[in-house]
Amino acid sequence: MANTLSRTAVGVRRSSTLAALRNPRQLRTEFFAGLVTALALIPETISFSLIAGVGPAVGLFTSFIFAMTIAFVGGRPAMISAAAGSVALVVAPVVREYGVDHLIATILLAGILQVVMAWLGVAKLMRFIPHSVMTGFVNALAILIFTAQLPHLIGVPWLVYPMTAAGLLMMVFLPKVSTVVPAPLVATAVLTVIAVVFAVGVPRVGDEGPMSSELPSLGIPGVPFTLETLRIIFPYALAVAMVGLLESLITAKLVDELTDTSSDAKRESWGQGVGNLVTGFFGGMGGCAMIGQTMMNVKSGGRTRISTFVAGAALLCLVLFFSPALAAIPMAALVAVMVVVSFATMDWHSISPKTLRRMPIGETVTMLMTVAVTVVTHNLAYGVIVGVLCAMVAFVRRVAGHASIEEHYLVVDDDPEHSGPVQTYRITGDLFFASSHGLVDRFDYAGDPMRVIIDFSAAHVWDATSVATLEGIRGKYHAVGKSVSFVGLDDASEALHARLAGAFRAT
Repeated sequence: MANTLSRTAVGVRRSSTLAALRNPRQLRTEFFAGLVTALALIPETISFSLIAGVGPAVGLFTSFIFAMTIAFVGGRPAMISAAAGSVALVVAPVVREYGVDHLIATILLAGILQVVMAWLGVAKLMRFIPHSVMTGFVNALAILIFTAQLPHLIGVPWLVYPMTAAGLLMMVFLPKVSTVVPAPLVATAVLTVIAVVFAVGVPRVGDEGPMSSELPSLGIPGVPFTLETLRIIFPYALAVAMVGLLESLITAKLVDELTDTSSDAKRESWGQGVGNLVTGFFGGMGGCAMIGQTMMNVKSGGRTRISTFVAGAALLCLVLFFSPALAAIPMAALVAVMVVVSFATMDWHSISPKTLRRMPIGETVTMLMTVAVTVVTHNLAYGVIVGVLCAMVAFVRRVAGHASIEEHYLVVDDDPEHSGPVQTYRITGDLFFASSHGLVDRFDYAGDPMRVIIDFSAAHVWDATSVATLEGIRGKYHAVGKSVSFVGLDDASEALHARLAGAFRAT
């Protein structure tokens, strides 16, 4: 059934692409949406390249190769994947400590891992990532993007500061006047013209690395294929794979909601892996879905893979024919762009006093732990893992506190065989390893009458620890010559108890 639905969804997406190709009006909309998105990719892609520690050309080549590849193999139409900030933050230590060849090997291994994860259905695990962890992920990403700009604002010519401020002002106020052209592009273009015309002595993009107008060539990384190399790159590759899938699937979910359509998470995971493999073989820095550019593409009218492909193709043309202009962009413009990106990425609502007062303390702690671990380690994957573990602990504590015991004392005299006092206990809540831990000590084994009934009609037994606890209670009553009966177990609890009780009695 699931396969049938998946094939049907793929068929619908293909039909929508073919329909757009046959409809001049929709095709025009797709083309301009992709073109606007390509222009918006330039400043952020260059900035992410510098965060990763590679030349601007590497990020630009990665972006157009990834976008054009994902247009064919991705699972979410209209979604833009390119050189992303989250991946750049993960791979920066690899470039810094081991060089570009190890970076390429890391991206190739990450692509393989993503393909394997897609085959294993890891995308389904997204439902186990709480909202508080996703919020922490986004907030940590915003903080890391912002802090990555600080080196470009320290020990630089004084003209960098007014230019950065001017770029910030343009990006804040221009959208209030018009949104036809992306504000980051306008700010970058204006500051570049000023820097070139007046020969302003500020650092330029070209100073950070060569801007080649030649297409990248196919090749393999120049690293030794040994276990030592694998030991070095595997942790980073796993982080790239996890972070890339997380951000891509979150972005796909957002587009699903905006367009009222569904996407294939498994195919998207597979497509992201293939995209990283292709960019890796061409010497790219790897990437994933980009939330900002995807939202821009969708809001510009992009609904099919055509807009995604046009974005990549247009970026390719810009790199090939306008690389001198790109090299002349002042770094102050890109710093301003990335500061605005970091502020837009931050979920300010999640840290407002009003929200924090309403949010359960466990949710807030989970979000803050995700942010703290990510910022300290500069690894988004570590932050997500710690956040999920923190959420699990908070959930277990909350659920464990719901289990309770009530006592009822009855006298039974209508049955000669069982006449006399009966102590009844009523247990409510979920019984599992955390809530059943101290259950044994809640009964008065010596003081209770000869018959004891424990009512489970308002409880559920979840695991072997709880069954072991129940058998421990039974054993303590039997040791003082008293009988105990378990009543009210639902079918699932009864089946679990029947299957495991004998094993625990034997021990």
